[in-house]
Amino acid sequence: MKLYGDFTKRDWLKALDIREEQIPGAFVIHGEHEHDHNIKEWTGILKPIQWLPSWNSIVGSYEGNQIGFANVYGGPMAATVVHRFSVMGTSKWIQTGYFGGLSHEVDYGDILIVTAAEMKDGVSDWYLPNQQIVYSDEQLVNAAVRFCEENGYNYKKGTILTTGAIMVETQSMVNDWAEKGHVAVDMETATTLSVASYFGKKAIAILNLSDHLIKGDTFYHEDEERDQMEEETDRRIKELALHLATK
Repeated sequence: MKLYGDFTKRDWLKALDIREEQIPGAFVIHGEHEHDHNIKEWTGILKPIQWLPSWNSIVGSYEGNQIGFANVYGGPMAATVVHRFSVMGTSKWIQTGYFGGLSHEVDYGDILIVTAAEMKDGVSDWYLPNQQIVYSDEQLVNAAVRFCEENGYNYKKGTILTTGAIMVETQSMVNDWAEKGHVAVDMETATTLSVASYFGKKAIAILNLSDHLIKGDTFYHEDEERDQMEEETDRRIKELALHLATK
């Protein structure tokens, strides 16, 4: 009897009752708790939908490419998707979602192109036990930069810290992370990058600023202009994610 860590490609295909040709070449992993809204939106993007791997993910077609989308919240959920599909053959991972700002150099409306992530999520070290930092794929980073510059989209490059416990964050923690040189904090990026790296797959994170922690902003500071900017940046990130997924 095999346990999950021993499952081969054939084992996972059998467990999910699918064929090898159904596995997408690229997968977008979106970090957010409102999965229902995002699944509906991506169902409209990836047409036709070919199959539903689970309650929080879909696989469909975009411009002739088979692409997956999963809505996750936190490292354990991200790892479950990235692990299984990496074993089955998905070769490219694009993490989207949101980050808390740790630097005055980033602002609302910027697309953060993550170059590396510090692994404080509690999951990454199971895959890369001898590392503290995991890197985005350089080719994907360069492609993301080119896309933003060609389209006139605001962007910043920088490193992020991924935590597994957002509700314990304090101003002191935020200041410490900023002093380390990180421009952002999130809950999924290091996990996705680490699991992808473990299996020799390419991965990148492209994120949207949701709460500017270094300035004292939280999710609960309502601002209509900020909300509109966040929505427009989400649209641009989807556009960028699909560009990276199809190249």
